[in-house]
This record gives sequence, structure tokens and C-alpha cells, in this order.
Amino acid sequence: MDISTDLIRCEIGDDFVATVTMAAEPVNAQSQPFHDQMMQVFDTLSDLPEARAVLLCSAFKHFSAGAEIKDRAKSKRGAGDHWQHSRRARECFHSIMECRIPVVAAVGGAALGAGLALVASADIIVCADDASIGLPEINVGLAGGGRHCMRLFGHSRTRRMMFTGMRVSGEECYRLGVAEACVPRDQLIPTAHAIAAEIASKSPVAVEIAKHSANTFEEMSLRDGYRFEQTMTWELGKSEDSKEAMLAFAEKRKPVFKGR
Repeated sequence: MDISTDLIRCEIGDDFVATVTMAAEPVNAQSQPFHDQMMQVFDTLSDLPEARAVLLCSAFKHFSAGAEIKDRAKSKRGAGDHWQHSRRARECFHSIMECRIPVVAAVGGAALGAGLALVASADIIVCADDASIGLPEINVGLAGGGRHCMRLFGHSRTRRMMFTGMRVSGEECYRLGVAEACVPRDQLIPTAHAIAAEIASKSPVAVEIAKHSANTFEEMSLRDGYRFEQTMTWELGKSEDSKEAMLAFAEKRKPVFKGR
């Protein structure tokens, strides 16, 4: 099934990994069509059983340079346009966060402003050694992105990035535990794809519940979050995949998951 658009390409492999490639030339600047098409692709993937993990990457040197500033500087907005733009951007990022299946971001080159928000909306991050993540809004008369930045970095680093436009390298992201790996550019996609493929090899029922749980308990207290996880574990235990996983473990064989 081809769900690609003119700005966002998507290909689902035999290993159940959907490779989503941003292709808005030249730097994946985020416009209204970009946001609309990202939402369309990710919402569709949530309904496709043949997709069990997503690899999010760029067709170009840079991951995403952020909002389309040139168009914004020239445009004259009417009543309600600001609210519509803000809502569209929020929902674009949340379509990634709320996608039924986990998303692995392969970050090469610059991921700035709204590009950082795309990275922070993914579940797992792999950086190339030329990656650069930052919030340049302070330098272009804008604000925003700090809350997404807080999902990646600590208190002091987030505020320094917000107040100065400081960029963080892929190597530093790995040192800080923000990224799972920092690899040479030619190893970026293979490394990220290997992680996505490993996720896709697990029970899709278990992975979906795990992602739903992680998204939910992130904003909860320890007690409430663990209680929620316990409820989800009970729900998972009723599935065929759960029974197959336990039986395969006891029989010392590889499980065969059916997604039920």
C-alpha cells in the first residue's frame, strides 16, 4: 500500500518497518502542507497492521531546519490564521507521539526549532556524527520549542538552548543519554533501521501497549504510573500473543506472533 505524499515518502518493508522519509527540499522546512502530510502518513500508519515500527529520516543532508521562516516573514495572516497554524503544528508532532507504533528518528545534520520538536516526538533517537540539535528561535524573533526540548534535555541545558540558541552535537546528545547512538553518517540509517527492525520483531500487541503505557505514565506519579502499567499488563495477558510468548519461552523456541 502506497501512502506516500509529495513531501513525505513512506515505504513498508518485509520486516514490518515503515521508512518515513521527509522530502521537502532543500532542508525539510515545515510548512502547512508539510504538517498536513506528516499527519496523514502517521495517522494512516497507525491503522496498518503491516507496519510495526517506523524509521523517520530525511532525504537530504539536514533532518529539518524548522519552520518555514521565509514564507512566514512575507505572509500576511488574517483572523484565525495564527491559531490554525499553531494547532496544525501541535497536531503534527502529536501524530508522531501518538502513532500506534514506535518511531525511531535517524537524525543527521541540523534539527532546529520545529525540527527539534520532530526529534523529541519520536520514541528512540539515533544521531549521526554531523547532527546538530537546537532552538534558534531567540535569533529570529520567535519563541517556542522549549517544552519539547525538556523531553530531551535537563533543566539547565534546555534553558541555555532557549536563551542563547546553542546547538548540541550528536556526540553530546549521546553523552547525555539523549540519543541511543552517535555513528558516522554512512551508518546512520542502518543503525536506526536495525533498532526499528528489532522492535518490529516483537509482538505488535505488546509493543502497542508498551508505547501507550509510556505515553500515559510520562505525566503521572510513580504510584499512579505503575498502577496503570499493571492494568496494561493484565490486558496484555489476555492476548494470543502473550500466551504464545510464554509458551515459546517454555519450549525454548522463537515465538510466532499474530498480532492478536
